[in-house]
Amino acid sequence: MTETQPCLEAEYLNAAVRPRTQRVIPIVSALFIPTERLTAPLDQPAMFGRLAPLALEIGCGTGHFILQRAMQQPETDFLAIDIYNKGCLKTCSKLEAAGVTNVRVLRIEARELLLNNIPAGILQAIYINCPDPWPKKRHRDRRLVGRDFLELAQCRLVPDGDLFFSSDQRDYVEAVAEVLAGMPGFRNQLAAAFVETLPGYPLSKYMRRFLGQGLPVHFIHHRRDPAVALPDFQAAELRRGYRSRRPGRADE
Repeated sequence: MTETQPCLEAEYLNAAVRPRTQRVIPIVSALFIPTERLTAPLDQPAMFGRLAPLALEIGCGTGHFILQRAMQQPETDFLAIDIYNKGCLKTCSKLEAAGVTNVRVLRIEARELLLNNIPAGILQAIYINCPDPWPKKRHRDRRLVGRDFLELAQCRLVPDGDLFFSSDQRDYVEAVAEVLAGMPGFRNQLAAAFVETLPGYPLSKYMRRFLGQGLPVHFIHHRRDPAVALPDFQAAELRRGYRSRRPGRADE
């Protein structure tokens, strides 16, 4: 697999939609990694001071999920990313208050990080919790998780690496489950295409709020099949990203 040519295409980066303007609060936490300090490929020993299994949370919000997961798995290093400054700031504050040191927080778009900084076959797990569902039918092509994104995520996972996806939007979960079912490189780890409870899986602030209203959150868990050879991933095939905030979520 070629990792350098497609991952540095300026055309992709120029096409990405920039986040809406917001007041940027400087983040001075040692757990926060500014994008200008990112290397291509990622230098994990320099970032964490050790070489350990590495996992990624896409859309860390204000840090509730990643704090719990990092405490559950101290032997694993975690990257927690979000596109909102305030969410990254709050995530760092939560981690520091709890004395958690195995997480690094980045303000970066998921496709950009996976394309440019994450080598193939390095991530033990990818967590995607309640991404913007773009509920209107005319906007659904803007959703983060589609076949192109799942193909990219798949090639960044180690053999037997885990992919977790959750959403309160049933049609979004159904669409993701359908795509995954047609990808031989993934194996479903659940008794059904998706479930409403996942024992031991931490809940984000948004999940707890939704569940508190008596409404379900749906979970998907697939694992990369080591017996299936993956095709080369071409960056030109990836749809551009959309960065619009859903009210009451990442930067609340």
